[in-house]
Amino acid sequence: MREIASSNDPASGRHRVVVVGAGFGGLETVQRLAGSGVDITLVDRRNHHLFQPLLYQVVGASLSPSEIAWPIRSLFAKRKDVRTLLGEVEGVDTGNRRVVLEDGSTLGYDTLVIATGARHSYFGHDQWEPYAPGLKSLEDATTIRRRLLVAFEEAERESDPARRAALQTFVIIGGGPTGVELAGTIAELARLTLVRDFRSIDPRATRVVLVEAGQRLLQVFPEDLSAYTAQALEKLGVEIKLGKPVTECSEHGVVVDGVPIPAETILWAAGVQASPAARWLNAEADRAGRVVVGPDLTVPGHPDIFVIGDTAASNGYDGKPVPGLAPAAKQAGQYVARLIRQRFKGQNASEPFRYRHQGNLATIGRSLAVVDMGGFKLRGVLAWWMWKLIHIYFLIGTQNRMSVALSWMWTHGIGYRGSRLITYSDLAQHDAGQDHDKGREGD
Repeated sequence: MREIASSNDPASGRHRVVVVGAGFGGLETVQRLAGSGVDITLVDRRNHHLFQPLLYQVVGASLSPSEIAWPIRSLFAKRKDVRTLLGEVEGVDTGNRRVVLEDGSTLGYDTLVIATGARHSYFGHDQWEPYAPGLKSLEDATTIRRRLLVAFEEAERESDPARRAALQTFVIIGGGPTGVELAGTIAELARLTLVRDFRSIDPRATRVVLVEAGQRLLQVFPEDLSAYTAQALEKLGVEIKLGKPVTECSEHGVVVDGVPIPAETILWAAGVQASPAARWLNAEADRAGRVVVGPDLTVPGHPDIFVIGDTAASNGYDGKPVPGLAPAAKQAGQYVARLIRQRFKGQNASEPFRYRHQGNLATIGRSLAVVDMGGFKLRGVLAWWMWKLIHIYFLIGTQNRMSVALSWMWTHGIGYRGSRLITYSDLAQHDAGQDHDKGREGD
């Protein structure tokens, strides 16, 4: 195997930290290690950091991809201690302390931080993925946006009433924050933004169905906020089906509680599965595939390897599992960076990682949201403003904050969503993927 050259002089003896994944946890780790005297290599299979909480707004054409993603290299252009590599990790040689990339090359490390996030989980029904894409990346968001917009375009020229109805039916599986936000933004896109754009169809006749196997939406929120969310979505025209899991999913629709729902567009927001880091490390994993880590977020038996964010199964939340939220990943990144600094200085650090819950937020529409911060609960317009301000604050760079704020003001003021683009590259890529999937299923 070919080893990638180190960014520092091997004779210098500088400590090498490799961070895999440029999400919230990985980025926070690198930022907090500034001035620590270590050499850092940041590896990611994409060249950008993505603000995932706003992906659904790309789907709903409120924001463009460039407003919620930033090139990783530009973020660390002034940091001479940081090297960025574009590559996909295939494994870890723990004995020789090397990260193995997909092309067979390796990258040596003294300390390894794995922050590779999570992917979609279909609970044993992986064959549903071609028909019900999830939302984790910019590619997912633009593909889903394309599907939504193409559905309206096809309905405009469809003469068969049954197929036209199916084209104007959108099913979202999963009633967590992502499912709620997708349902609200699709309902508003149809009933507010597109209402004057078509002649043969009435976008207000669009059917948005939100399916949740549990007994209520937003199960991590208090029951009164869940009930408020359901009422607000129903006012937007969203149909909510609770306690009824999807049993079948195909290119023509879903089956819920034995009842078929013809739909040409199905979206998955029901579950996630951790990246294959546990397999790379030959480590214990929980049911979601997350690496079971110790109190200091290291892999048992490997004190030089940290796993954080959605990839880690930690009980650092007062003895309970740490949730897969951006603030949790950022806190873990801060903790790991502090621990690496202490170790580098020869200090003993025994304080375990403790997650400090900062609350849950979810938007319902362009003027409504729910906020739960322990004893403080908020709903409606005030919660929506709070949600906006918090998300603008966590965006990277003044230019992006201003751009997103102006986009939101424009959308809120007149209901106009300007990013309603169907790009041919997305279309060709999607169609090729469908052909490939259909061929694979026929094997």
